[in-house]
Amino acid sequence: MRQRIFGRSGLVVSALGLGCLGMSDYYGHRDDAESEATIHRALELGVTLFDTADMYGAGVNEELVGKALRQARDRVVVATKFGLMRSADGGLSGVDGSPSYVRQACDASLKRLGMDVIDLYYCHRVDPKTPVEETVGAMAQLVRAGKVRFIGLCEAGPETIRRAHAVHPLTAVQSEYSLWTREPAETAIRTCRELGIGFAAYSPLGRGFLTGTLRSVADIPSGDYRLGNPRFQEENFARNLALVERLCEIATVKQCTPGQLALAWLLSRGDDIVPLPGTKHRRYLEENAGAVDISLAPEDLVSIDNALAQHAVAGARYSEASERLIDPGAR
Repeated sequence: MRQRIFGRSGLVVSALGLGCLGMSDYYGHRDDAESEATIHRALELGVTLFDTADMYGAGVNEELVGKALRQARDRVVVATKFGLMRSADGGLSGVDGSPSYVRQACDASLKRLGMDVIDLYYCHRVDPKTPVEETVGAMAQLVRAGKVRFIGLCEAGPETIRRAHAVHPLTAVQSEYSLWTREPAETAIRTCRELGIGFAAYSPLGRGFLTGTLRSVADIPSGDYRLGNPRFQEENFARNLALVERLCEIATVKQCTPGQLALAWLLSRGDDIVPLPGTKHRRYLEENAGAVDISLAPEDLVSIDNALAQHAVAGARYSEASERLIDPGAR
């Protein structure tokens, strides 16, 4: 597995990370044994960046990731997040970036992970009630205390990134970025490059849509988060299939899968971008890892751009309620 460096921080990670959300939450049933086997296989393939959060499975995911990585702690980068709050019924209830909560959340994550230090600690969403300077100031205290090595923000707009970075250097900004969600991530990336900050791209496969394996809403299991996502609603789903079918045609020519094409496209956008494809199955992990060996020629990129221009994505990337939790500059 090739490696990349997050901005000017010096933090070296694998060119592809592993998003662990779906192992415990949101995407159908759990299979902890297969999820742990997937993490172990990722290690064998050279993946070193593992991405979790305290709200994934209400803490269960951190426990799973920590257990699976315990014997490999000295050769991995563990990223987790705080700030998104969940209600008793499992829904999102708001954001808390207050300094007292930052400290409380960090200690709780360290305990669940079974680790002494968090390699990369993100503010999951920017709290509109707390100046970002105060949130990042508390995160900087965690760095000085030796509980955190590097810090970052998720779904933050350019102004917020600048204000945060002025308090303590950010190592990475994480936002949704893929063939079907290019803005506002590309605006944030320009700011990150100016400041020497790396960029982690979550949902790089469009929550599975860009893999070409979903042909109808009926292919999504009951209880799956995507059943409530605007882009997966019947009318939007049908319209978005046109884009995927064109990507499938390009992938056939390149002798790769549509998912590998989508990841290769992201990897081609710059050495400071690290996609975080999520999966809980070894076979999909192995397929994703193959994307690092795919080279896209200028004419391939033109074909992809033409496909995006001809088949506009239908539907917002989040529900209105979830969208309200995102920093205004990143919507």
